[in-house]
Amino acid sequence: MPYQGGPPSRRQVVGAAGAATVALATSSIPAAAQAGHPRTVKPTVVLVHGAWADAASWQEVTRRLQRRGYTVHAAPNPLRGLAEDAEALNNFLAQRVTGPVVLVGHSYGGAVVTNAVTPAADVRALVYVDAFVPEQGETVLGLQGEGADPGALFDQVVHERHGEQTVDLYIKPALFGEVFAGDLAPATADLLAASQRPIALSALLEASGPPAWKNLPSWYVLGTRDHILPPDRQRSMARRARSRIIEVAGSHLVMLSRPDAVVDVIVSAARGTA
Repeated sequence: MPYQGGPPSRRQVVGAAGAATVALATSSIPAAAQAGHPRTVKPTVVLVHGAWADAASWQEVTRRLQRRGYTVHAAPNPLRGLAEDAEALNNFLAQRVTGPVVLVGHSYGGAVVTNAVTPAADVRALVYVDAFVPEQGETVLGLQGEGADPGALFDQVVHERHGEQTVDLYIKPALFGEVFAGDLAPATADLLAASQRPIALSALLEASGPPAWKNLPSWYVLGTRDHILPPDRQRSMARRARSRIIEVAGSHLVMLSRPDAVVDVIVSAARGTA
């Protein structure tokens, strides 16, 4: 039948366009959300490297977490001082991350995440990987225990700036594979030794602040073949923090040698926050 009415009014046009827009938008929302049951948002995973490493030490873990649909940030760690490094991580969390967070620290990075959590950051869980878990007032070097000979293990580089002296520590290349990366291929260990980032000696001597693990659930990946942070000391710190301990037959760089095991623990922590 031929159209017999006059042209549609402006109100009719606007109303029809609005209805079409609502229909289109609604059709793109998952059925669960339309029914009042939005999908659970996965927390962002923020990985913090330790001394003598950099963010690339997390590459195998990052790749696997991304495949599982997680947003991942491998945050930079200046390695200059515990308070300074924690502040840098706080700034990173505040300006680059939104929503819930699972915070993961390796080695010295464990001490950093212990000090970095503030009420402004929505951190739901901590994961320690072959990491230092200090109580308030403790130092990383003190937690390392007696018998450690810095002169035998480290090369030192001294810097003078504005009248102040800074001592940077590097693991001796000849010892790097044995103490740090015993279960990685020698060629890989040599590459890591050549590209290691130093830590300031003062960072290892700085007293830790109030620990985040007293208020947050935590998990601990314990490398049973770690030759730089003895497994017994790891176990003692993890138990004190009431962490869920998962022992893995790996070196101090267990996130490179056993990334699947580390990822499984991080995912467990992430699911535990839902």
